[in-house]
Amino acid sequence: DTCEAVYYNAYKDGKMAGRISGILQRSSNEKWGQKRVRFTRFDVIDDFEVAKALLETVEAWARQKGMDTVCGPLGFSDLEREGLLIEGFDQPSTFEESYNYDYYQSFIERLGYSKEVDWTESQIRAPKDPESLEEMEKMASFVMKRYKLHFGEARNARDFLKKYSDGLFEVLDKSYDKIYGTVPFTDGMKKLMIDNFNLIIDTDHSAVILDENDRVVCLGLCFPAIAEPVKKSGGRLTPLALVRILRLLKHPKTIDLALIGVDPEYLNRGVSAVFAWELAKMLQAPGVEYADTNLNLEDNYAIQNLWKRFDERKNKRRRSYLKKLV
Repeated sequence: DTCEAVYYNAYKDGKMAGRISGILQRSSNEKWGQKRVRFTRFDVIDDFEVAKALLETVEAWARQKGMDTVCGPLGFSDLEREGLLIEGFDQPSTFEESYNYDYYQSFIERLGYSKEVDWTESQIRAPKDPESLEEMEKMASFVMKRYKLHFGEARNARDFLKKYSDGLFEVLDKSYDKIYGTVPFTDGMKKLMIDNFNLIIDTDHSAVILDENDRVVCLGLCFPAIAEPVKKSGGRLTPLALVRILRLLKHPKTIDLALIGVDPEYLNRGVSAVFAWELAKMLQAPGVEYADTNLNLEDNYAIQNLWKRFDERKNKRRRSYLKKLV
C-alpha cells in the first residue's frame, strides 16, 4: 500500500542464476526520517559476479529514486521474512523463515555492506526444575489478580479474530512502534493478516489478556509448526499436505511463536510473566518437544530476558545489512 517495488532476474549462459527485488518503503522512510531502499527476495548461485550484478542494479535504482542507502534483506514490512541467515545453517527453518547458503554473507559483505542489526532465534523448552514452574505459576496468578486481568475467550479462530483483531492491531502498533523495520498497519495489511491467521490460528496455542474493561493489553499468537508437512510436498500446499497439516494441528510436535505484544502501559507490570506461564503449559503438553521463537532482535532485552525463564538454546542468527550510497 505504501511502497514501490522492482524485480530483477539474472541469467548466466541462458539459465536463471539469481533474483532480487528492491522496495522503496515510503511509510518506513517517513516514520524513521530516512532515504532508503530495501533489498529482498535475494537468491543467487555461488557466483560473486551474479550477486554483484543483482545488488548493484538495486543500488542504481535507489539512486534514481533519490535515496542514499540500501538495506536488507527486508520485505515490505517486518511481518515478512527478513534477515540473512548467518549462523545455524544445519538447523531446521520454520515456515515463516527463508533459508540461504553460507556464501551469501561473504558476497554481500564484499560489496560494501555492513551489519545494521542482528536477530537471534532459540529453541525453548519448559524449565526442568519443578520449583521454577511453580514460581512462574505463582507470578502469573499474582499479576492477573493485582491488575484485574482476565483471558479472552473464543470458540474458534474466526471467533477469536472477530472479537479481538482490533485490539490485537492496536497493541501491536504500540508495542512494535520502535522496533527495527516496522511500519504502521494499513487496512490492507490488517486484512491480509486476518485472512492468513484464519487458516492457522489455534485457540489452544494463542491467547489475549484483557483488562477489567475488556481492552487487549497482551497477546501471544502461536501455532503448531507446519514446516515439516509442507517440506514433504516440496513446499507446495497439495491436498495431501493439507491433510498432514490438519493432523498436525491437533497433535503438534513443535510450536512456532508468531507474534507477542504487550501494551507499553503494562510492560513493566510483569504481564509477560503470564504469557511465559501459558507457554510453559503448552510446552508440557504430550508430544510437544519445543517451541521456536523465530526472529528476536538481539537488543530487544524484554523478549530476550523472557526466554531466560525457559530451557533455552540459541540456534540461529540473522542479519540486516546497510550500505551508504553517498
